[in-house]
Amino acid sequence: MEFTEFWTILSTNNIILDVNQIEQFKRFENELKYWNNKVNLISRKDEDNILERHFIHSLSILKYIDLPKKVRCLDFGTGGGFPGIPLKIAMPDIFMTLCDSIKKKLKIAEIFALHTGLKNFNFECSRVEELDKKYYKRFDFIFARAVAKTNLLVEWTLPFLKNNGKFVFLKGGALEEEIAEVQKKHPNLNVEEIQIDMLDCPWFKNEEKKIIIINKK
Repeated sequence: MEFTEFWTILSTNNIILDVNQIEQFKRFENELKYWNNKVNLISRKDEDNILERHFIHSLSILKYIDLPKKVRCLDFGTGGGFPGIPLKIAMPDIFMTLCDSIKKKLKIAEIFALHTGLKNFNFECSRVEELDKKYYKRFDFIFARAVAKTNLLVEWTLPFLKNNGKFVFLKGGALEEEIAEVQKKHPNLNVEEIQIDMLDCPWFKNEEKKIIIINKK
């Protein structure tokens, strides 16, 4: 996929990027490929599909979730910066905290983030359940991509979500058991499963890529 197609697919799905944002994604792609040869950030088999499987995947959240200006967001288990950095590039007015327990990966994600030139990034090297108490009930949105089972994600991060906040998890495959477990342990939470459907990009439906959105009833 070339960047012209990348931009077109996003525009078709009402995710609009300007020229400067496309340039930020180009730099991010180049740096991700460079560092992936040194540290395992993404699958080597995905290096030719970064725009689709990592950038568009992260940005697909914006098709289903409205991120107002100035909201505070946590991306935990961020790895190479997903979905946090793409979301921040697309929505520069949000506050984004990237969290990962692996110092080497977080440092590289920090380099990526700083090279976007964007402000209001924070970086926390920690297991998410051990985050500093200063983050208690601080976040409007908590994101994760392919980190752990849904119930564990909720258990670990619930103390850091505002009362009116939302969990937004990128996952795939059959999720009935995971969702049932969350609903059993947290009957006060509403769980919504959405099949990602990006127009002109069938990979998401073919691979059963989904978004789980959880908030208090």
